Amino acid sequence: MKLIIRQIALAPDVPKEYAKAEALKRLKAAGITARNANICRISVDSRKKNDIKLVYSVTYECEKARGDAIKKAGAEVLAEKDLTILKGDGERRGKIAVIGFGPAGIFASLMLVENGYDVVIYERGKEVSDRAEDIKRFLSSGKLDTESNIQFGAGGAGTFSDGKLITRINDPACGYVLKRFVDFGAPSDILINARPHIGTDILCGMIDRITNYIRSFGAEIRFSTPVTNIKQSGNGVTLKTVYGEEYYDAAVLATGHSARDTFQMLYDNGVLMEKKPFSVGCRIEHLQEDIDFAMYGEGYRKYAEYLPHAEYNLSYRKTYNGAEHGVYSFCMCPGGNVICASTECDGIVTNGMSYHKRDGKNANSAIAVSVLPSDLPSDIMSGVIFQRNIERAAYRVSNSFYAPAETVGSFMRDEKNKLSKVEPTYKPGVVLCSLSLVFHEWIFDFIKEGLYEFNKQIKGFTQSSAVLTAPETRTSSPVRILRNSEYHSESISSLYPCGEGAGYAGGITSAAADGINTAIKIMSRFKPDR
Repeated sequence: MKLIIRQIALAPDVPKEYAKAEALKRLKAAGITARNANICRISVDSRKKNDIKLVYSVTYECEKARGDAIKKAGAEVLAEKDLTILKGDGERRGKIAVIGFGPAGIFASLMLVENGYDVVIYERGKEVSDRAEDIKRFLSSGKLDTESNIQFGAGGAGTFSDGKLITRINDPACGYVLKRFVDFGAPSDILINARPHIGTDILCGMIDRITNYIRSFGAEIRFSTPVTNIKQSGNGVTLKTVYGEEYYDAAVLATGHSARDTFQMLYDNGVLMEKKPFSVGCRIEHLQEDIDFAMYGEGYRKYAEYLPHAEYNLSYRKTYNGAEHGVYSFCMCPGGNVICASTECDGIVTNGMSYHKRDGKNANSAIAVSVLPSDLPSDIMSGVIFQRNIERAAYRVSNSFYAPAETVGSFMRDEKNKLSKVEPTYKPGVVLCSLSLVFHEWIFDFIKEGLYEFNKQIKGFTQSSAVLTAPETRTSSPVRILRNSEYHSESISSLYPCGEGAGYAGGITSAAADGINTAIKIMSRFKPDR
């Protein structure tokens, strides 16, 4: 039996072993003999700025314990769920295809190859090292490779981001994802931190190791090979690429949220899809030290060496167009940079990125406004059009990838739009202008109202020197590719849409978990190859 004791609060400079000792003390007082202590979670409680705490959850193993004793100790029985894998007996004609090599595609591939299934992986972008060179070249020259960039390539968009692993879903696959990340080189603290992250500097090497590991099972990974058509073929699917057409017993569709040409191809082929909510907005940058002091107060001066750089999570809701909409912070990157994540030559897209140490000068996050299907025309692809129009408006400001930017003082209070203590990190650079040139009026007004409310929650959030860089448009997919309870498409019975691009995940961990669960569904249908 494994017990967990939560909410053990200690000063940040108290060694974590004290949390184990406190848990053991409570168990002994309740007459429970326990062993094998393990800290399974650490979070920061900064609600009282003069009394900041690190809050621990600790697990212990014991032979047996009565319910009343467990309750007396303030403990709970920890019910750990494992992945259930059942292999089917369906006859095979071909291999399994995986389209896309981001988190969903990677973990679907891992599950399949480790369980004896032959896999061919298609990725429109390049391997990590080549992709990194293309991104470096773009940032210095402004010449975008539309197939190898921040969005497309090995590891997906998450490779060149902060590598945040926070998720709200409760799925056994999520714990498995974190453990496998550690296997491939992620810091082990992601297993216990309440807000785990990896950092793009570590992620690049991890993706290389995962790529080589999957290849060691005989899997073929075809980089720089976009799939241009998918159609039903008997009981399987046929995929078309520049190299011709090939048959597969099943295909995992894990293209990510920016594969607009794939969405259009599926829509043209009559694959059932629907519009789904997404968000658009901009990136806000503050000095990280200002956010640290705003969130931690004087406690940060005392405990700076023991505390992570501060993060925030802000939201505000109001009714627009007859429905409730949200304005919220998204993808907060302490000590990070704002980056260009464009995939089209006439559109600007921003995103956030940081290294593992998060030791950059600025903090940044998206300030995003929810866009609902009811805000858009009836066409399924109207969300893509909405995003693209904003991206193109931003590009037209300078006819280059220099992004539109405005100080918060100018945006909120019509002050002079002049940079001061916060220097934008976005590369290749910014052009100071009014963001009204980029956004629809209602989006512009929502951001302004949201910032006003956020300043009530974090003092100084709307300081004049903070900088807004626009636009952030790829928060999630604007479409959902409909699938049934067995995870296959409502239209093509051997096509398995999954991850962010298909509209079933929102972030690295949830996308990877969806890839795992999709692979499990495929395995339950077919015999393995070995």
